[in-house]
Amino acid sequence: MTDVTSDAAATRLRRSPLHERHTARGAKFAPFGGWEMPLEYAGGGVLKEHASVRSGVGVFDVSHLGKARVTGPGAAEFVNACLSNDLGRIGPGRAQYTLCCDDATGGVVDDIIAYLHADDHVFLIPNAANTAEVVRRLRAAAPTSVTVTDEHEAYAVLAVQGPRSAELLGALGLPTGHDYMSFSTATLDGVELTVCRTGYTGELGYELVVPAADAIAVWDALFAADPELRACGLAARDTLRTEMGYPLHGQDLSPEITPVQARSGWAVGWDKPAFWGRDALLAEKAAGPGRTLRGLEAVDRAIPRPGMTVHVGDALVGTITSGTFSPTRKQGVALALLDTAAKLADGDLVEVDIRGRRARMRLTRPPFVTPSVR
Repeated sequence: MTDVTSDAAATRLRRSPLHERHTARGAKFAPFGGWEMPLEYAGGGVLKEHASVRSGVGVFDVSHLGKARVTGPGAAEFVNACLSNDLGRIGPGRAQYTLCCDDATGGVVDDIIAYLHADDHVFLIPNAANTAEVVRRLRAAAPTSVTVTDEHEAYAVLAVQGPRSAELLGALGLPTGHDYMSFSTATLDGVELTVCRTGYTGELGYELVVPAADAIAVWDALFAADPELRACGLAARDTLRTEMGYPLHGQDLSPEITPVQARSGWAVGWDKPAFWGRDALLAEKAAGPGRTLRGLEAVDRAIPRPGMTVHVGDALVGTITSGTFSPTRKQGVALALLDTAAKLADGDLVEVDIRGRRARMRLTRPPFVTPSVR
């Protein structure tokens, strides 16, 4: 992630409808998927923002995330024939993590949250940088009865995360009692919004999908209801998700990394008759992948970073895909793609090349921190 250092660079990036609120809070900005978004805030910083989510409540502006709507007779059936997970496992009012895979290779074009409203209405939240490509692929495959609409800038998304998130939303009269990965529509001071019990932190949390024109009113209402609420940037979001072992597209998932390799097979409806990449993924699953995503925790004092190489003796056995300092564990943690031929088991020690110095790390199964979300 690189800071935006010039007005010229900023003009090439989209901005959240909450940009002025972030500026007023002393946000340090960085580009994310074509958007200029808060990295961290003055008076807080990554460690305080991270801690607020683990122990209290914080709010993230994740309006850079994509939004797309699939409507018309057979919309849910169409989406189910394209994306990896099985929408038939859930009913209206539920959300599902799913993958858009390349039909030829099985590589992950994007990972997506699908909101199932009805048989003729599915709302999708892809990643910012991949929204146009996901929409393009869906439009190209859609029957004439189904419409795919790109609504990327029509909505803002606020992620209210942490043990006190339900208390905060409850004080505003918003619904909080629904199950994990379910959503409800609600009204806040005349603003109609969607409240989904999900997030990217491993804590109890909710994501509010709000019309872009009303984002400031909802943001202000959250802070008015809880003066201790902390605004959190995307740097803390990254440390929180890495502690959980949640994958990030472009690093742990990508067109070159399949769900079989990334151990994301739980998000694949293997028994479905059709989805993009089905044949390639079934073949890879049967043969066994040549590499798999594993967790590493530092034994020596070291912070692993993406791109660093992993070794056993003189043998190169893999590469770090995500790595950071865990504020909760007070040690380095990482996800790495490791060769299955190395026959490594949880508990084994490997070495990571940290700028020319070898640091020992132990294989372990994520999450690195026990999640509280249920």
